Amino acid sequence: GVIITLRVVHFEIYAGDVLRAKKFYEQVFGWKIERSEGSLEYWNITTGNPDEPGIDGGLMKRQGGEPGADTPIGTYICTIDVPNIDEYLRRIQKNGGIVTMEKKPIRGVGWYAYCLDTEKNVFGVMQPDKEAR
Repeated sequence: GVIITLRVVHFEIYAGDVLRAKKFYEQVFGWKIERSEGSLEYWNITTGNPDEPGIDGGLMKRQGGEPGADTPIGTYICTIDVPNIDEYLRRIQKNGGIVTMEKKPIRGVGWYAYCLDTEKNVFGVMQPDKEAR
């Protein structure tokens, strides 16, 4: 049979405090986050230029309990491409995020780390670097 490949086209971030999460992502990554027309509950996230690789997403109030420090990862992890991982790890912490796994190399690919946002959501950051060892 024919195998059809399908790409991820949208992501969502769940927040206990939507405005706090909005501020975090705007200040750290420069994303544009605007309330969706016709909805007080949903915010559209534009992560960059639509002519460049990447996807956009949404931000909404979390429906249920907040993840705990020892909660296993129970969802996809989104990784954000950054030009300088050290600078962005500093920005993340300055804006209320936490680095949960310090940067590590992926040989021939780049440097990556895992963090928590202000809402205790896990996300990754990656700096491309073909010389990473």
